Amino acid sequence: MDRKSYTAELASLRELRTEITAAEKTVAAARKELDKLTDRRSRRVAGLAAYEGAQAPAIAKASGLSVGDVVRIAPLLDPTPAAVRAAKDDDQAAAVAAPAPAPAVEPVAEPVSVSVVAPALTRPAPVVEQPAAAAVTAEASREAEDQAAVERPAPAAPAVAAPVVPAASVGPVAAPARPMVETGPRELPTLPEGPAGARFEAVTTGLVSKRPPYTQQARSTVFLDAATGDLAVRDQVVRVDLGTRTPGEILDAALTTAPGTERIYITAGAPWHDGAERYSTLKDAVAAWLNTPSERWTTAVGSGRDKLAGHFVHQRQPVGRYAPAAALDSGTTEIRSMGEWFDADGADVTTCRDAFRLLWQALRRHWDDVVLMGSPSQTGRDLWSRTIPTTGKWAGGYPVLSEELRGLLHATGGQGRTELILPPRVPEQLPALVEYDRTFAYAKHLWKSPVGTPRRITAAAFAAMTEQEQTKALMSCSHWNVRVTVPAGWNHIGLLPAPVTGDRAWVYPSEPGTTFTTWAGGAEVHLALSNHLMPWRIEILGGLVFEDGKPLDEWGKRLKAAWADLTNLSRIHGDERQRQAAYLASRAVRSVLLFGLGGFAQRPRLVSGTTPVGEALPAGVEILGQDDQVVTWQRQAGFSRDPYAHPEWAAYVWSGARAALLDMKYRQGKEVIGYAGALHAKPGSVVYFGTDGIALTERQPWPYRGEPGDYLLKGHLTGPVEHPTSQEQYLKLRGQGRAELAAKGAEQQ
Repeated sequence: MDRKSYTAELASLRELRTEITAAEKTVAAARKELDKLTDRRSRRVAGLAAYEGAQAPAIAKASGLSVGDVVRIAPLLDPTPAAVRAAKDDDQAAAVAAPAPAPAVEPVAEPVSVSVVAPALTRPAPVVEQPAAAAVTAEASREAEDQAAVERPAPAAPAVAAPVVPAASVGPVAAPARPMVETGPRELPTLPEGPAGARFEAVTTGLVSKRPPYTQQARSTVFLDAATGDLAVRDQVVRVDLGTRTPGEILDAALTTAPGTERIYITAGAPWHDGAERYSTLKDAVAAWLNTPSERWTTAVGSGRDKLAGHFVHQRQPVGRYAPAAALDSGTTEIRSMGEWFDADGADVTTCRDAFRLLWQALRRHWDDVVLMGSPSQTGRDLWSRTIPTTGKWAGGYPVLSEELRGLLHATGGQGRTELILPPRVPEQLPALVEYDRTFAYAKHLWKSPVGTPRRITAAAFAAMTEQEQTKALMSCSHWNVRVTVPAGWNHIGLLPAPVTGDRAWVYPSEPGTTFTTWAGGAEVHLALSNHLMPWRIEILGGLVFEDGKPLDEWGKRLKAAWADLTNLSRIHGDERQRQAAYLASRAVRSVLLFGLGGFAQRPRLVSGTTPVGEALPAGVEILGQDDQVVTWQRQAGFSRDPYAHPEWAAYVWSGARAALLDMKYRQGKEVIGYAGALHAKPGSVVYFGTDGIALTERQPWPYRGEPGDYLLKGHLTGPVEHPTSQEQYLKLRGQGRAELAAKGAEQQ
């Protein structure tokens, strides 16, 4: 091709581009019109479902849909006989309780590839799905981590322990009747050799956690009970008309009463669940509510780093961000859930407002520049950043690990242990169900954390160490790749997590002779080797040893002091409302620590956003829902370049907390004065692990001093009790046990 031909081809290509652009606009307009018509049809189908005599086949024929499509839009029209649906539910419930296969004995023949795909937009049953993703914004891009990195009021799906292998699960939970899918052992990544391995002993260039040179700006905040219409504005409460409780009507009512409001906390009423029965999933219902059209309000797109912020779609704790349609640059108002901070548990808006005020006052004693941000995770990170030292080795800030190393920690560092142990490992008839909960548990594990660049330890290097050096390495801030064998004669619960595919991420094998390969923190590996019952066989395949540091110690001490002040106030204040407010504030401090720590984990992000109908969607998105104006979507975004990404800290604390569920020492000075944990209970008496709590068949002589990490008696249900076979059954029994203990007026000794 000569230059003349090249120039001619370029001109021809420009003409083709113009034609393609015109065709794309035509297609977009047609798609927009089609979407409008489809949405109108769905609304009419849903409306017809309200008629008592409506039948799915007739509506399907009239609408041009299949019967299945009609049922997805209006589940009440499902023509399946009730007896058949009940049988299906029974089959699903039975699948939940079915024994899970044990991890295969080493070696594993082939690596198992795990692919996580978000659920389709329409599903035939109203299943509660996993937490949705965060919107793309500097402040909100970690919202999903706030919800998922640590336990929420709705507990994680438990691992159901088979007679051979007890199992555990972490992460969000689906509906109790959802069958668990288990396909076998899951291969974890290992440290590569050669130049590729060097990236696992490195930090990210130019990315350091530094003390901020600015103070956060407080936002004007009000508290709204969406059920009653009570709105708390500063020191007064007014009753407002919320109309049909759409976002636009809530914004109109709040800003008419309190102009300049930037944040609205919903304390009760959950308006985002209105009309949820019309949708196949709760997430779809929330997305539709957030995007309800309004003449005066539109989705806030932010500016600068917050560009295209959008909403955060979550089943229980969504965040809506709105701007006036007539003045997009005039500011943003958020609608948020009070449940991000604490369970209001029936408290009125005045009490919730007072709780926030007490929370600020308690934190103000330890941080002169404290500002309560939108979520406890954001607040926790900001408060931590103001404890970064100004002198000493880390005065310049804490370096962020390489993306490869963060990815390894994400893949190999589990969170809390959640496990339901089934007969015959425990009795069919429980003599009692006794619940213990570790008070403010994670606060006990912040005194030491890994810092700097890790040092790689190979299997040969570990074997060459003296016993004293090996113990020192395990007791350091470390993360180990190990091959584990449960010893012959072992008759207690499992000690180390084994990775599996399917709905459960980890199981805890305990059958003698079982062998598996996993990663675990040094505290857990050391406990398996040195527990007082019987040492396990552990083969070190490799590991990472960090320098011991105290990056979280000062942050933890201040939060523990604020928590202690509020806890004490909740017991001694003369006014009942203020006692309740102080208690809620103490729970908020717990959330600041809990979610702040989870924020450091920096899991690969799912981000969500909205795009006007007819415009091109970003590549690789999954559509969550749409109306006649916008499409709501989510997509994988990988790791962000965040200066506060420290998964090594979260992994170390979570590992220590899991170990303390098994064995914890009570100290007076340097002297050990007592023990607690599952390994100090009788074999066959542990029924359930729940992140920072244990349920057993009998009471334990574990002292309670009211300090972080102590085991508090939370419930006692007198037996005989039929053993629970599912998460739902256990939670019901747990509630009965708490009610029984409260009724008896029992006090922790």
